[in-house]
Amino acid sequence: MAEGTPSGTGILVKMDSTESRWISGGAEVVDSEPEDGESLQSEEEDAVEQRLIRTGPQVDSFDVEALDVPGALRNDYEDFTLGRKLTLALQTLGVVFGDVGTSPLYTFDVMFNKSPIRGDEDILGALSLVLYTLILIPLVKYVLVVLWANDDGEGGTFALYSLICRHAKVSLLPNQQPSDARISSFRLKVPSAELERSLKIKERLESSLVLKKLLLVLVLFGTSMVIAVGVVTPAMSVLSAVNGLKVGISGIQQETVVMISVAFLVILFSIQRFGTSKVGLALGPALFVWFCSLGIVGIYNLLKYETRVLEAFNPIHIFYFFRRNSLQAWMSLGGCLLCVTGSEAMFADLCYFSVKSVQLTFIFLVLPSLLLGYLGQAAFLMANQSQAEQVFFSSIPSGAFWPVFIIANVAALIASRAMTTATFSCIKQSTALGCFPRLKIIHTSRKFMGQIYIPVMNWFLLVICLAFVAMFGSINEIGNAYGIAELGVMMVTTVLVTIIMLLIWQINIVVVLSFLTISLGLELLFFSSVLGNVGDGSWVLLVFAAVLFMIMYVWNYGSKLKYETEVRQKLSMDLLVKLGPNLGTVRGPGIGLVYNELVRGVPAIFGHFLTTLPAIHSMIIFVCIKYVPVPAVPQNERFLFRRVCSKSYHMFRCIARYGYKDVRKENHQTFEQLLIESLEKFIRREAQERSLESDEDATDSDEERDDDEETFSRLMISPNGGVYSLQAPLLSDDRLSAAAGEAECSSSGGGGGGGDVGAAAVVPVEAAARQSLERELSFIRGAKESGVVYLLGHGDIRARKDSWFLKKLVINYFYAFLRKNCRRGIATLSVPHTNLMQVGMTYMV
Repeated sequence: MAEGTPSGTGILVKMDSTESRWISGGAEVVDSEPEDGESLQSEEEDAVEQRLIRTGPQVDSFDVEALDVPGALRNDYEDFTLGRKLTLALQTLGVVFGDVGTSPLYTFDVMFNKSPIRGDEDILGALSLVLYTLILIPLVKYVLVVLWANDDGEGGTFALYSLICRHAKVSLLPNQQPSDARISSFRLKVPSAELERSLKIKERLESSLVLKKLLLVLVLFGTSMVIAVGVVTPAMSVLSAVNGLKVGISGIQQETVVMISVAFLVILFSIQRFGTSKVGLALGPALFVWFCSLGIVGIYNLLKYETRVLEAFNPIHIFYFFRRNSLQAWMSLGGCLLCVTGSEAMFADLCYFSVKSVQLTFIFLVLPSLLLGYLGQAAFLMANQSQAEQVFFSSIPSGAFWPVFIIANVAALIASRAMTTATFSCIKQSTALGCFPRLKIIHTSRKFMGQIYIPVMNWFLLVICLAFVAMFGSINEIGNAYGIAELGVMMVTTVLVTIIMLLIWQINIVVVLSFLTISLGLELLFFSSVLGNVGDGSWVLLVFAAVLFMIMYVWNYGSKLKYETEVRQKLSMDLLVKLGPNLGTVRGPGIGLVYNELVRGVPAIFGHFLTTLPAIHSMIIFVCIKYVPVPAVPQNERFLFRRVCSKSYHMFRCIARYGYKDVRKENHQTFEQLLIESLEKFIRREAQERSLESDEDATDSDEERDDDEETFSRLMISPNGGVYSLQAPLLSDDRLSAAAGEAECSSSGGGGGGGDVGAAAVVPVEAAARQSLERELSFIRGAKESGVVYLLGHGDIRARKDSWFLKKLVINYFYAFLRKNCRRGIATLSVPHTNLMQVGMTYMV
């Protein structure tokens, strides 16, 4: 039902299932906004009567805009030539597999430090444990399962969270719109009605605020652990590689090893700014040589010392190992875990390469080389049980020691980059989804989207990494911290992938439970081992991760409060209607882009502009930069528009949508040009839709009159602009004939009746519509030529005086500190100060 109250010449109407439109001279003036629950009243224009008529439901203009372009793929790997594929394979080695590839440098060292060798059976048991850990975690879990849980080619903790958010409304920031699902890369597979389990899980996640918060806490915990791994990986890899000097040069001191490691780390983080493509291509061949060397040395040791180590493929030796050593074997699990460090990097760095390239490279090169390397080290230990320290470098033939040592150090530097790159990707994703303060992000590749560099985080990781090396200086202590951070990320990934299996993949519950039981059970077993040694110094890394977690949680909490406050305090549409087209002030030439975070409604900061500024621009566009949970939004689907109030107000709402991997590189002139072009496109489409609707209405009216079945007629407009409202019961046949005769006399011999009136109105209405379209487009171009000004409102929040002390502490100090020191949103557009106008506003929450 429609509920209306008369006001002037218009009627304010609220519709439920249908839409209301202002009709003036055959043209539509404003679309209603059903999602806002708002109905707008326009002023009388050119003394022409306006009426609000009721029409059938139509597609929302935002949805039409989003459906316009079919979209584009993020990276088209299938069209690459053979040479390009080989180049990509080298880059994959240089970026993704460096971490897991250098694990033979330190795995056995740490394991046998916790559980000393007492016989050949201990070596076989430890080797069997390493072999099956490599098979179960990197191969079965990550390569065969987790890599397929990517979000349109993107991997990592936040990519999993984003994927879940798209299939269930679990995001705590209420800025999602139905039109987001129309983005071409927003590929939803809605759970079918038959799969009740998936529907129940979806409903449970969406209805429970506790579950939403737990899921967010889990994701933030995993992200903090990813950053912690990014700190400890360079320290562990470089220090273990440089330790080889103790084997090659007798008498070298540990302090010298630490100083050389520090120098290597400084060089490593200094070349990070050259980007993933350049560094990966340069270091990829070196890592290929490393894997070949690892396999060759392993085969050499197998043939020279003992082939009996192949018996380690029988898992019974794991049982014998624990039966003989019990507590020491359990403590050595922390060292065994180091053989799979870098598994998470394979998934987190997936955004740089395709799934198949990562899978094939691991299965046919990385895994065989690792297995041969560990088998060779075990064969060497069978004949040299006293040389368990620095076993890798001790097992190298004397003639090949220095070349392999150099390659090992280069590989260690590459391994350090693997998690640093993954850290950059994870921070970018968390920033886009409102869970990390904004930082400067540099796009380092023109060919591949997502290859980024974050200067602040790069130098921050360097400082913390150097502090770890200087504080511990031993791979045994750093290795335990390494295991804690790596396991934290792995367990979060296991839980999120399990949710995806149930909610999205909708596979058999037996398969899901098997994956969860094996993966999580194995990881908890390892976790119990590393926690037993937390007093060795690993607690420092846990404190570091806790600080990162608090930063992300405080930022998300403050951003959520700020957004909810802005939604509650947005301006009433009734107020804008009362102010009129001039908005109660003087409107000068030009375009004003009012930046805000609201996807609906007029922000309260705009009222602050109206009361503060002596004049306002002739055209106002409310711009909301919105990150949607997809990796990338095609350029032609970037902008969505909607009118705010009637045409005479010249006000629009624009939502500029970006994926969490999109990088806003365009300068402000390019951004303005794209925005105006999209606006003109929206106006032309709107006029075309009106024309089509007018044709349909005219056709329906003719059919209804011919059949003489309709008791109500439509709104008609004569050539002289007069409005004929026939929204009343038709006259009876005898009175209709008389009325038709009078109409014929008054029309100077013209054809009789309303049919001729309708025919005469067709041409003027179409001409008026074209003229209205050209006038509006001309007005937009004129406003653009007069200049574009960015109106920024810095909305800060403060806790109310009656709030809890903890809330005051978090909002007034912690969150305020983060906002003050984070990167301003306008900085990404490089807007000159002459085009910028800022007004501050404080919300009490």
